[in-house]
Amino acid sequence: MDENIRILGRQIISRGFGLLEKVSIDRRRFDKGRQTYSRELYDTGDGAAILLYDPSRSTVILVRQFRLPAFLADNRESLIEVCAGKLEGDDPDVCIVKEVAEETGFTIKNPQRLFEAYSSPGSFAEKLTFFAAPYSAQDRTGKGGGLDHEAEDIEVLELTLDDALAMIETGEIVDAKTILLLQYAKMKGLMKGE
Repeated sequence: MDENIRILGRQIISRGFGLLEKVSIDRRRFDKGRQTYSRELYDTGDGAAILLYDPSRSTVILVRQFRLPAFLADNRESLIEVCAGKLEGDDPDVCIVKEVAEETGFTIKNPQRLFEAYSSPGSFAEKLTFFAAPYSAQDRTGKGGGLDHEAEDIEVLELTLDDALAMIETGEIVDAKTILLLQYAKMKGLMKGE
């Protein structure tokens, strides 16, 4: 075991949609002193997120869906987000192709893996793998909307990148993974003529 960090105990608080656990640790501080404390950790599993973009028309595909935490905190009836989903044992590259078909109705090939990031590492274990993939109208092979047995009710939106970026400024888009991928698209010039 690492001498700098020792796990003193783990207690499961709840098992439901995810695992809520209280973890007690002893760790060597950066100033070489020792520190003992407990934190709650929520683990719903890792996930994948993708920005679908059409460079010829400068458009992106986003989804709108109900999110309970946003409703309880801000009374928001829905959030606008990029397509995303839990890995549930799949490789991120396999998961994201499946999620795109289920949520948006588009069939994509060879999504480009961009980077990985923890969403909120102070208390959440989730690590997301981020992707981008081009799409065109011909790639729409289904209706999308999510899966009923997963209680999904998803509206598919097609917006220009500029409109989506403006929605960040107005507070209409407040989802971190979506903001990251939209800013990535702008920064990397994914659209034609940028």
